[in-house]
Amino acid sequence: MQLNDYGKIAYAHWYNLLQHHHHLELDEFIVMPNHLHGILVLTDDTTGKKRHGLPEILRGFKTFAARRINKMRHLSGVSVWQRGYYEHIIRHERALRAIRQYIANNPLSWEMDELRPNNSQVWDGRIQDLGLQMKRM
Repeated sequence: MQLNDYGKIAYAHWYNLLQHHHHLELDEFIVMPNHLHGILVLTDDTTGKKRHGLPEILRGFKTFAARRINKMRHLSGVSVWQRGYYEHIIRHERALRAIRQYIANNPLSWEMDELRPNNSQVWDGRIQDLGLQMKRM
């Protein structure tokens, strides 16, 4: 996937999360034309600093990336991201491998992607290839 300048901002802010959240590990990640997929691993925090949960981490990511994107677009306060996000707790290694593969292969199936603009399907929150139900937050 070739990133435009906005995609590069999202990419940079994803990896910048590690500077602000010491209890976080980043796993597979991809920026798509109209969405992104990523695996975040919340670990035990041994630094004694305040530990943020997933909602706060994603809110910060979206806020700071949107500010930079809007600055580049010479706009202020314009929504960049959809409201909320979809999450799935990965409970075992087999699911982790399958989700990593889904994310890595997502650009290859862009033409059939349920989230692609002008696709007549309405996304039901399921990752079809994995049979996983994503929870909208």
